[in-house]
Amino acid sequence: MQRQPSPALERAVWGGLLVIVFVIAGAYYRKATNGLRAPPESLPVIAQVADFHLTNQLGQPVSMADLRGKVWVANIIFSRCPGPCAAMTRQMASLQSALTPGMPVRIVTLTTDPEHDTPAVLKDYAAKAGAREHHWWFVTGGKVPIAALAVDSLKLVSVEKAPAERTSAMDLFIHSTTCVLVDKRGRLRASFETVGEGVDWTRTQQSILAAVRQLLDEK
Repeated sequence: MQRQPSPALERAVWGGLLVIVFVIAGAYYRKATNGLRAPPESLPVIAQVADFHLTNQLGQPVSMADLRGKVWVANIIFSRCPGPCAAMTRQMASLQSALTPGMPVRIVTLTTDPEHDTPAVLKDYAAKAGAREHHWWFVTGGKVPIAALAVDSLKLVSVEKAPAERTSAMDLFIHSTTCVLVDKRGRLRASFETVGEGVDWTRTQQSILAAVRQLLDEK
């Protein structure tokens, strides 16, 4: 006569099987999501970024040639900003920390206020932000070339406020609070809101990192 397994043994067997199922499911999920590193759909090409000639916080010339072959994240602020710029800069500092230093990725922060934001001013601002000099550039130049890059190529907003509209002496500009992503071929590929109501920076940063890795994998 065949003995029936005890209830304790049955529970142990079924418990072991459930553990195995959960382990396999977890491994499949991690592989499928790749740690949130690979967006399920490709990023569209929005626009080609035109060549530009500007200057970074080190006083070095910066052009499209210096960014060719690299993925870059760009935003626009000004150092005297009394509004969202400080928070935006903290978000970019967080992103910088999440990027491996050896990755061919750059952060490019433009100024809306080039007359005040000289390389020396931006160098001090960058140092306070904890910017790694060769990975995060704060860029200035003439008003026209700055606007051409920011508005025409990167589709960022930058509008000087009329004196009557200013709420304080430093309330000088209305500008985008987004950051944009440019691929290794100098093409605008994505835009991400960084601050404001309803923005969860942790999730946004994960999305940016996923998009960066996707673009790094592109040929």
